[in-house]
Amino acid sequence: MKTIQIAIDGPASSGKSTVAKIIAKDFGYTYLDTGAMYRAATYMALKHQLGVEEIEELLALLDQHPISFGRLETGEQLVFVGDVDITHPIRENEVTNHVSAIAAIPEVREKLVSLQQEIAQQGGIVMDGRDIGTVVLPQAELKIFLVASVDERAERRYKENIAKGIETDLETLKEEIAARDYKDSHRATSPLKQAEDAVYLDTTGLSIQEVVKKIESEAKKRMS
Repeated sequence: MKTIQIAIDGPASSGKSTVAKIIAKDFGYTYLDTGAMYRAATYMALKHQLGVEEIEELLALLDQHPISFGRLETGEQLVFVGDVDITHPIRENEVTNHVSAIAAIPEVREKLVSLQQEIAQQGGIVMDGRDIGTVVLPQAELKIFLVASVDERAERRYKENIAKGIETDLETLKEEIAARDYKDSHRATSPLKQAEDAVYLDTTGLSIQEVVKKIESEAKKRMS
C-alpha cells in the first residue's frame, strides 16, 4: 500500500479535527492541525496587543517563539509557542473570535503554509484546515470537503466548550459560526472553498464513526 496525503477542509466545527485525528491514528500517519497554528499566531498577537496592521512585529514573534506540537500518552495534541504550552488558551473565545482576522493576513498565511508543506514532506499525513486541498497540498491524493449545518456545528462546539469548562451561549455560537463562515469564505487570501477534485461530504446527522468510515474507504481506494 502506498502512503498518501489526505487533505480535509471545511468550515468551523464541521468535525474536521476529530475525524482527521482518528484517521491519522488508524493509518499510522502524522496529523497536523493547521487551525491550531493560526490560533497560536492569534494568541501571540493578542498577548502582545498587536493589531492586524502590525505584521512585522507578529512575524518576528513567530520567529522568536516557533509553533510546535507535542503529544500526551493519551494521544491528546499539545501546542507550544517556544517552550510554553498553549494547548488550552488557544481554545478560549477571545482567540476564536479573532482568528479569522489574523488568518487573513497574507504574510502570516505564507509563513505557516510553508511550514505546513515542510511537515507534509515527511510521509503519510492527514492535514485539516480551510485551504489544504486548494493551497497547502494541492497534489494531495485525497481531498475531502466536510460540511454540516450551522445548527449542528453550533451544537457540537457548544458541547465541546461545556466539556472544557468554557462558558458558552448556544445562540451566540450560532451567530459566531455563521460570521466565521462568511469571513473565511470571503477573504482575499486563500478563502475557504472546495477544491475541484475534492469529495464533498455533508456530515449533518452522521456519527463520527460513519464519517471516518466514508473517508477511510476513499483513502484505501487511493492507496492501492
